[in-house]
Amino acid sequence: MGDSSVTPRLGSLKALLGIVAGAGASYGIYKLISRHSIKKNKKSVTSESAGDRISSQPSDSVMQPGSLLARVSGMQVICPQRSDASSREITHQSPSNMEPKHLKMLLLCLQSSNNTSERCKILLTLGNSAAFTSNQNLIRESDGIPIIAGFLCDPEPDVRVQTLNALNNLCMNIQNQEQLTVYVPQVLELIEMSQMNSDLQLSALRLLTNLSVTDKHQHLLKQSVTLLLSLLVVGSEALQVQALKVLVNLSSNPDMMDDIVQAQAPASVLLLFDAKTAQPVLLRLLTFAGNLKAWRPSSQVADELRRRRDCLFRVLLDESSQLHSKLVQLLSHPDGEVKAQVARILT
Repeated sequence: MGDSSVTPRLGSLKALLGIVAGAGASYGIYKLISRHSIKKNKKSVTSESAGDRISSQPSDSVMQPGSLLARVSGMQVICPQRSDASSREITHQSPSNMEPKHLKMLLLCLQSSNNTSERCKILLTLGNSAAFTSNQNLIRESDGIPIIAGFLCDPEPDVRVQTLNALNNLCMNIQNQEQLTVYVPQVLELIEMSQMNSDLQLSALRLLTNLSVTDKHQHLLKQSVTLLLSLLVVGSEALQVQALKVLVNLSSNPDMMDDIVQAQAPASVLLLFDAKTAQPVLLRLLTFAGNLKAWRPSSQVADELRRRRDCLFRVLLDESSQLHSKLVQLLSHPDGEVKAQVARILT
């Protein structure tokens, strides 16, 4: 359908978006706690896989059955007795096959919105549409990535979460990743300064997981290792798993190892090598440790690292580390996969 057949009003679209309330969750996959306190791999199985505001005039409209927004949101829409012609201008489209004009309308509406709930709904709709490769490309070609990423600094946490979720799905595209890398420092700051174990931290870590799946952009995260290790010792199980996914990805790249082993690390990381640690966390922790153990520094490098008392090398890899004894104890773990991982490390 050509652009000439669609001339929607932004105000009508805003009214439509105002009822997209049940949209499905996004498909995609120190200075911690606050300012007042401390922040598939492509090669092997040791790695894991994630402007100016435009004003508009409000007008009343309804969402038609089978319309773009109805399909993207997954809502069932009751056909009204009277229908506004402008609502029919958003034609029957699947979120997997949107046209540029549809996404442009959503992006324009996002820029013009002054309502927190509405911004969340628009971002959620864009995020769901970005689960499809065709839409990932369309959003990029419509200059949508910087528009969406601009809401990383929105004052409302819910808006920032939906922004991260949308960017996470957009990140499942190599060309999009090139544009997304510029936002890595901002995403790290969100993790560092957000409330501990918040949805905001989890969403940000999911985005970093997807960005770190390949070697190309991992160097952008070399200063984040201390932050990620800190999250391991103070975070919930969900946060630990997500932080470890990033660490596993980084540690599967030999070029990253120098930065990883000299990062400051809390000694309490060792306490996680325990039978009481949740199995999803322990398995990834062992994978991370296995990647570290596979690294072989020269004697000169090892001696230099030993002089850094609180670095990861001293905590996990040095001869003085208690990791070996911790691993031996885990050989009696009831989970067979855990025991197998431990045996591989000790071999």
